[in-house]
Amino acid sequence: MNKQVLLVEDEPNIIEAISFILSRDGWVVKTHSNGADAVSAVLDRKPDVLILDAMLPGKSGYDILRELRADPATRKLPVLMLTARGQVKDREIAERAGCDAFMSKPFSNADMLETVRSLASK
Repeated sequence: MNKQVLLVEDEPNIIEAISFILSRDGWVVKTHSNGADAVSAVLDRKPDVLILDAMLPGKSGYDILRELRADPATRKLPVLMLTARGQVKDREIAERAGCDAFMSKPFSNADMLETVRSLASK
């Protein structure tokens, strides 16, 4: 069975790029674009890996990640935090919230694929 990734992202071009990169590698890619109900989407879809944008409409990715880490059902879910703001403080906030990996936009296709594969094997 193919591994599933949930991409919580609101930029259509990023959604399309990541979906293409991962589906070509055999991943089943599900997408969600609203922060307000992203935690419910994660609980419903039960992905193997979550790619989470830091800035979303409705609720920030950091807040979503904190909620996921507080829930025993999602505490160990591998999470890649994705952000257009790649400053040191953004990385520190993401790490404190509990992300497993951090990537700035723009990203390379190879880095995205390698990171998701690595997270899935944890």
